[in-house]
Amino acid sequence: MSAPEALTQEQIKKLYDLTGKVAIITGGAGFLGHASARGLAAHGADIVVTSRNISSLEAVAAEIEGLGRKALPIACDVTNEESTQAMVDKVMAEFGHIDILVTCAGIANRFPAEEFPISEFEKIMTANVTGTFLSAQRVGQVMIKQGHGKIITIGSVRGYLGHPGGYAAYGTTKGAVHLMTKQLSTEWAKYHINVNCIAPCIFWTPLTQQVLEDEKLKQIFMSRIPWGRAAIPDDMIGPVVFLSSAASDFITGAVLPVDGGSVAG
Repeated sequence: MSAPEALTQEQIKKLYDLTGKVAIITGGAGFLGHASARGLAAHGADIVVTSRNISSLEAVAAEIEGLGRKALPIACDVTNEESTQAMVDKVMAEFGHIDILVTCAGIANRFPAEEFPISEFEKIMTANVTGTFLSAQRVGQVMIKQGHGKIITIGSVRGYLGHPGGYAAYGTTKGAVHLMTKQLSTEWAKYHINVNCIAPCIFWTPLTQQVLEDEKLKQIFMSRIPWGRAAIPDDMIGPVVFLSSAASDFITGAVLPVDGGSVAG
């Protein structure tokens, strides 16, 4: 077997170029989805953002168009088969191909384990696990036919480690997403589909403001982050662009912590 030819300097320069690519971001109205959309668009991708409420996507779509890229907002419930398939069909009708999927849709409600309502537990499982799988499955079917694609799931440091903050459901779902990522990567490698996961620590967003402004709770979280701060949404941009680009073509089944060292020890 002969060694492959080395990349040219021009090819190296274009490793992160996403021009002509189409990226779907579920949960695109959220802070992580919004940051991912900005990063991918800045590197040339056209962006599809989804949410249950299409009006929540207007600002994101306008920003993407302001960067000179196409933006397509679509109302979609990623836990519903018909809704998810309709979203994929609409993207294919508009663009004819799907190159990137980032599964940012999910919820993170917390309760003490001994008091966790089962209805709430099941709601979180459905949103985070079923929603991730269904999105990946339906987009994966398109990518299999194409013979290529990049899927990025969103896990969490809570998928590695327990926490006293009421994460019995959320942590369980993210552990499942981590293993789902590895499973899909092994099944779909033969189709040249990369499936990887980003596992962030707690982020500064309005959704976590109550936690991070409570000094006692904040200290619990910060004591577990060697870098000494919570993440910000823009910390997602580099990892998302990398895992969406040709620079990561030989990486699949990885769970990449974006966590300031939280899972290092």
